[in-house]
Amino acid sequence: MKPISISAEALFEEHQPLLRWEWIAGHGHPERRFDEAAVRDARSAADLVGYLNYIHPYRVQLVGRREVEYLNEKVPLEVQERRIQRIVTLEPPVIVVADGVTPPDRLVAMCDRAEIPLFVTQHSAGHVIDLVRAYLSQLFAERITRHGVFIDILGLGVLLTGESGLGKSELGLELISRGHGLVADDAVDLYRISQTTLEGRCPDLLLNLLEVRGIGLLDIKAIFGETAVRRKMRVKLIVHLVRKETMERDFERLPYEPLYEEILGVQVRKVVIAVDAGRNLAVLVEAAVRNTILQLRGIDTYQEFIARHQRAMASNSDF
Repeated sequence: MKPISISAEALFEEHQPLLRWEWIAGHGHPERRFDEAAVRDARSAADLVGYLNYIHPYRVQLVGRREVEYLNEKVPLEVQERRIQRIVTLEPPVIVVADGVTPPDRLVAMCDRAEIPLFVTQHSAGHVIDLVRAYLSQLFAERITRHGVFIDILGLGVLLTGESGLGKSELGLELISRGHGLVADDAVDLYRISQTTLEGRCPDLLLNLLEVRGIGLLDIKAIFGETAVRRKMRVKLIVHLVRKETMERDFERLPYEPLYEEILGVQVRKVVIAVDAGRNLAVLVEAAVRNTILQLRGIDTYQEFIARHQRAMASNSDF
């Protein structure tokens, strides 16, 4: 679920240390917010912030050097006034004047009358857009919580899933002891930060913690150090643990096509590993990750084997 909105005041406070902007007009409505329908319908944060544009309403409107030149252009006063007043009809939650330019007096007066917060910053408009878009993409991202252990393995975000009692947390602990990093244990918050990207984070309540049956809660950061934990990772692979009988009944031994699982409309690569006595799951997971990295680089071992097999059959048929 996307959050309903964010106030102009919260947006200002969040970025004031970085952008050093000033709030010069529109103080009468600090709780002015993004339009709920606009947030709900936005396909990305690019729909919620951009350069001054009369076609796209309900978004943060950036006024840079060129936009100020347009608003100050030597045209009849009624034309200037009309250009300023049209901004009101866009119902922006905030207007930001960037590039270190001075906002037109008419724009300042209009923002005070319409109670539209007006921020001014010396930073470039492009920089402001990048920062605010990144912030909004995180804030308004669709999200879901999944049960599992989320680990950084060789730079790949790997989500360990499977029914309770299969030893996911114990496997996570062994992977951490082998030099990999914990993102989250038990509950993983997944955010769709773009049309094709999922990001996994740990709920604040469980930060740096991993539960192992028989031992209890472990503070991974305190035990293994700073390098053993991660704040967030992009989800690139799901490793699903199943019992041996489930593997034999429901899954192919050598799947011809890669497996995928859809989460929040994003297809994520998936491998299934059977849990059985004597199997070194940590080694198997590492091997699955290395194989996934090869596949992402365009190297498919199974398809190469099929091609090799076909060549061998063709050469035998020549005799």
